[in-house]
Amino acid sequence: MRVLIVEDEPNLRQQLQSTLENAGYAVDIAADGEEGHFLGSTESYDAIVLDLGLPEIDGLTVLDRWRKEGKTTPVLVLTARDSWSDKVAGLDAGADDYVAKPFQTEELIARLRALIRRASGN
Repeated sequence: MRVLIVEDEPNLRQQLQSTLENAGYAVDIAADGEEGHFLGSTESYDAIVLDLGLPEIDGLTVLDRWRKEGKTTPVLVLTARDSWSDKVAGLDAGADDYVAKPFQTEELIARLRALIRRASGN
């Protein structure tokens, strides 16, 4: 399974990458919205973990662009924005799931597995 992590905070990005690789995923990373949009548009992923507060292009804009381009890759938003209105905006922009920081790693991995299962029809 191949996952893209789009996260600007270096320590969290590295932690997520290591955790997912240890769980058996092949992981690509992007540190800003521009790079994340490019990778998500040009590469094939089973799921994407997307922060909203990104430099260059914010995560909601990236997500909206992917959906307008017809990309159906499951996207799990992982962000510090935890108000109900932020969650609604993320889901309405095309997110398949929404997790607020701080989070439990086990929950994140379980949610990713569920997204990938649903996307593959299992």
